[in-house]
Amino acid sequence: MLKDIAPKRFFISLALISLFVFWTLTNLEFASQLFLQTQSRISDSLGWMVILAANGFLLFTIYLAFSRFGHIKIGGQEAVPEFSYLSWTAMLFSAGLGIGLLFYGVAEPIIHLGSLPTGAGEDSLAAKANRSMNFTFLHWGLHGWSVYAVVGLCFGISAYNLKKPFRVSAMIDSRFTSNSIGRISIDVLAILATIFGIATSLGLGATQISSGLEYLNLIQPSFTNTILIITVITVLGLISVMLGLNSGIKRLSEINIALCIVLLLAVFILGPTSFILNGIIQNIGSYAKNFITLATWTEAYSETSWQNDWTLFYYSWWFAWSPFVGLFIARVSFGRSIKEFILGVVLIPSLMVFVWMGTFGNAAIYQELFTGVNLSEAINQDISIALFSFLEQFPFSKGLMGLSIIIILTFFVTSSDSGALVSSMLSSSSDSDFESDPPMLARIVWAVSLGILAAALLAGGGLSALQTSVLVTGAPFAIIIAIAAKNLLSRLKELNKH
Repeated sequence: MLKDIAPKRFFISLALISLFVFWTLTNLEFASQLFLQTQSRISDSLGWMVILAANGFLLFTIYLAFSRFGHIKIGGQEAVPEFSYLSWTAMLFSAGLGIGLLFYGVAEPIIHLGSLPTGAGEDSLAAKANRSMNFTFLHWGLHGWSVYAVVGLCFGISAYNLKKPFRVSAMIDSRFTSNSIGRISIDVLAILATIFGIATSLGLGATQISSGLEYLNLIQPSFTNTILIITVITVLGLISVMLGLNSGIKRLSEINIALCIVLLLAVFILGPTSFILNGIIQNIGSYAKNFITLATWTEAYSETSWQNDWTLFYYSWWFAWSPFVGLFIARVSFGRSIKEFILGVVLIPSLMVFVWMGTFGNAAIYQELFTGVNLSEAINQDISIALFSFLEQFPFSKGLMGLSIIIILTFFVTSSDSGALVSSMLSSSSDSDFESDPPMLARIVWAVSLGILAAALLAGGGLSALQTSVLVTGAPFAIIIAIAAKNLLSRLKELNKH
């Protein structure tokens, strides 16, 4: 079992995470202040780079999809897809979005309704509501999925077509990766970005599950109960990751997307249906019209920290998740052409997000503006109860809350097991066996580490600690993605010649 693990990559990553957890838990008050300061400094210094990188990756995917490389298949021209479109889409949706969709689906549009620093002269509620949905679409749509697509293609072409090691360092041809120290450094950063990015989602999910159970009067609110929730679900994730891709993750992903559709339809049918439809159509049109302005806005002429807390956090979160999701979608996308892959990874999930956020966001805005329900007050007190305060206004509210908790649970488990699977692949000693399952010991260690890290981050600073961990690992990884994209283009030119 140990012979299948790359010791330097595995133990250096594990040691760094262990040191971080130990330091955080033994310096809680200082850690909390440091996380806040670090988040602000990184955002202020690297904000321009994060915005530029996100836009660059989106343009790059558009170019690849409609270029002469679009016909090239991941795995070669004779490769046949392993999974059906339904299973493929379900795994993309579950792995690529996770818990954040439920955590922010109601909360973000309502918070933006009263806090957006742009368009201060637009006093009408209609303008504010539309603008809040525009930014929600920006944060969850095309930009983030293009990051996943770039990293996924880099992994897929490198491993399946060129038979290179299944590591981030193998995607890059440079002087830095010509020696073992450079290669190990890049791979360790990728593992850390994966672990911290997923731990952020797990921390959000545990907090939301705890709030939901409290809302249903099933538990009392406490940090101890949140830790117990993390422990139980980490065990479930551990079981799933031990079952492997087809028996565990695939089945859970299919169940997950089916439950999401049920909840989405319930909100759509039981909520203000006409208002939701009108809102989604208007939101998409406004998003398209204002796309360039939204995508390039850097808060240059204001002194607020709104963008640090939202756009930069989200983009860094996408970057931090990219080695995990990119590797995972490469693993399940064998046999897809580049054009098919990009349309499937960027366009389809983005449209699904627009429908989800448009449904929940507009239904929440309707409650806030026209029914007298003060969602904003509840959310300002505790953002983790946003979904449950919203669902409380619906018929069969208890049942809908219970369903949402189950969905968060399945998202939690699929994120945990997928992250553990990918981290174990990145720390495997295998240089070419892309299709085999990674070492069981590594899968177990990373699954447990995710739960421990999520608990440590919550203890050391709550939401601000989760955001900081994403910025620290995600922003630097954007540079690695850019270098890998440049190498991908060179490799595609070579493949196209044959």
